Amino acid sequence: MAEMNLDGALRGGRALSKNELHDELRERVRADLLPWCRGCKSHHVAPMLWRYGGVKAGARLDSERRYLLGKPGRSPAAAEAVTRFLHFYGPAGPGDFADWTGVATSHAKRLWKQVEGDLAEVDVGKGKAWALSADLSDLESPPQASGVRLIPAGDPYLQKPNRPLLAPDAELRKRLFRPVASPGAVLKDGRLVGLWRAKAKGKNAEITVEKLGRIARKDLEPEARRLAELRGDAGLELVLD
Repeated sequence: MAEMNLDGALRGGRALSKNELHDELRERVRADLLPWCRGCKSHHVAPMLWRYGGVKAGARLDSERRYLLGKPGRSPAAAEAVTRFLHFYGPAGPGDFADWTGVATSHAKRLWKQVEGDLAEVDVGKGKAWALSADLSDLESPPQASGVRLIPAGDPYLQKPNRPLLAPDAELRKRLFRPVASPGAVLKDGRLVGLWRAKAKGKNAEITVEKLGRIARKDLEPEARRLAELRGDAGLELVLD
């Protein structure tokens, strides 16, 4: 049983990195559940089994992204993942939920059906989408975003469900969301106006901004300086392309 294998690997307050946990699970899983990975040239625990076991065992990630067992308590119903997903990423559909979770579309639709009574269909472009009924008032009158923000690559705000709304142009999305070494996003009043990258230049941070919309240096400088301070750099060199 997947949850028992994962529970055993983390029992006793152990905190394991992804690779460490995977090595532990390999010792606990039957050979027929260890498919061969051509890229890594090794046998991996089946990804869906790993995900299922993590949910059932109540595994969590700490601040260092190590896996550990959560505190004992209520095990949320699987369908609760749909409502949590829609609260943060709605409006969306079952296909978006399947893509986000990595589960099969048929499984996503079964979970979706369990919470249909809590959903409302809304208009998003030409397709169908749903939101939580409890969130409709926020969707109809959202708070106005203000100010300039440099959002780093990998930030939760840049997760896949948000990307078409943030960058409707497909070619721009390819540049912003690369397999590796993605740039960050420059937001002004909630809209994408640039891409940014940072690198060390001596003791300073060199932050380069590629402008996609109207934004002035004076608007960028306070946020860029804050970022340089967070990096521990002595100063800032701001470059606008």
